[in-house]
Amino acid sequence: MTKKRNTIQKALVYEAVNRLKSHPTAEEVYRYVVKDHPNVSKATVYRNLRQLAESVEISELQLPGGAERFDHITEPHYHVRCCKCGRFADVDMKYLPGLPEHITDSNGFAITGHDIVFRGTCPECSGGQTE
Repeated sequence: MTKKRNTIQKALVYEAVNRLKSHPTAEEVYRYVVKDHPNVSKATVYRNLRQLAESVEISELQLPGGAERFDHITEPHYHVRCCKCGRFADVDMKYLPGLPEHITDSNGFAITGHDIVFRGTCPECSGGQTE
């Protein structure tokens, strides 16, 4: 097994995800990194995001119909997405680790986990009013 190296580029990508805290896409991380480090390629950012997610230094959110997003929080938790602007945020709710055990699947799937993303309207899009 090959040991993954810690590189300056990986540290820059990790720092970007931690500073953005907005569940950025790979493209958003790239734009953040390249502002101060124009020699870092998009492929380098994408590769390092994968490595960081594989080593569970960051979390990867795979959402149907959307770009993968990355999170600085690695313990399981839930998210909410604004239906108008697409903004993501963490939900202040206890994670339900035993939820898959309550699922009866008639399609033959062995349920191994879950990701829940709530929908709503963020304060900016709702003009400060909750719906």
